[in-house]
Amino acid sequence: MKNRIGFWQEEIGLQEEALEMRTEIVRVGQGREAFTPQEEEALLRAGNIIKQGGLVAFPTETVYGLGGDAMNPESARKIYAAKGRPSDNPLIVHICRWADIGLVAERVPEAARRLGEAFWPGPLTMILPKAARVPKETTGGLDTVAVRFPSHPVAQKLIAYSGGYIAAPSANLSGKPSPTSAKYVIEDMDGRIDMIIDDGEVGIGLESTILDLASDMPRILRPGYITQEMLDKLLGKVDIDVTIVEPDSGQAPRAPGMKYRHYAPMGRLVIVEGTSGQVTEYINGHAAENQRAGEKTGVIGTAEVLEQYHADVVKCIGSRKDEETIARNLFSVLREFDDENVTSIYSESFPAQGLGQAIMNRLLKAAGHRIVKL
Repeated sequence: MKNRIGFWQEEIGLQEEALEMRTEIVRVGQGREAFTPQEEEALLRAGNIIKQGGLVAFPTETVYGLGGDAMNPESARKIYAAKGRPSDNPLIVHICRWADIGLVAERVPEAARRLGEAFWPGPLTMILPKAARVPKETTGGLDTVAVRFPSHPVAQKLIAYSGGYIAAPSANLSGKPSPTSAKYVIEDMDGRIDMIIDDGEVGIGLESTILDLASDMPRILRPGYITQEMLDKLLGKVDIDVTIVEPDSGQAPRAPGMKYRHYAPMGRLVIVEGTSGQVTEYINGHAAENQRAGEKTGVIGTAEVLEQYHADVVKCIGSRKDEETIARNLFSVLREFDDENVTSIYSESFPAQGLGQAIMNRLLKAAGHRIVKL
């Protein structure tokens, strides 16, 4: 039976084209909001690349994005090709001014205005009826558009220099963990796109919350840093899509990340739910079995019980008292297991409330919804 590493190698091999493009890599910002003249010039060049139909990877406060001109159908096609991403999976349109929402959305309801005042710029994407000028290649064939106003200074500057509208999914090969540092963008995208802007580690580490405002009841289609509790407090009540914590349906996706496999490491990931003692006993037992079978086993553990695990690679994702650190570390930990050729991974589970809802959503997708309940 082919293991997941073999599957990934085959899948990437099928997508691979001759890597003839030279990818320019530039470092800017590095945590600073003010840019040097040289950095300004690099960002201006990046904006011109996007205006001319090219692709640029750039940091946001959530993860690194792969940007193209949101109003250019060919740019959308290039994004799908670079990622190996199905073309019916919508892209998010990134703007850098509140006023621009009215130029990409056919109508802007009062709820969107209230959300914008509370959470923009920031890690919230709103789905609205699209304006005619937004090509369906950008929206995955849908009549709605996903819009976000990021807070990262590099992203804002690049969007302005590119003409104001960047379509951008995460800057990784489709299905792999989203990149939270330029290192992994380079690993996936070098030779596939025109430029990568390196601004170090991102702050949040999970993609934006996606809220559907195009139907009667506001509905969360992807949880993120802006939690259901925060949205409930502002809007009174928001619905949540059942596929967030259940296996994906066979329906066409209404938002990025709803349908296709996401965040998967090369090793087989299993989530283990139970008391602390039950979880460590189960994982240690299976790690020992894997070692006897010649498998390299990894564990995603929290600081409180980390020393109790016995496996080839044990990684601390953070303390259970600090969900923001757990969220920020999740994708990088999954990538590190790939770096170390881990073939079998076990992770603790987390309560699906607050930010934990987003953490469990990403973990479940990464695990293909493999979860053991003790």
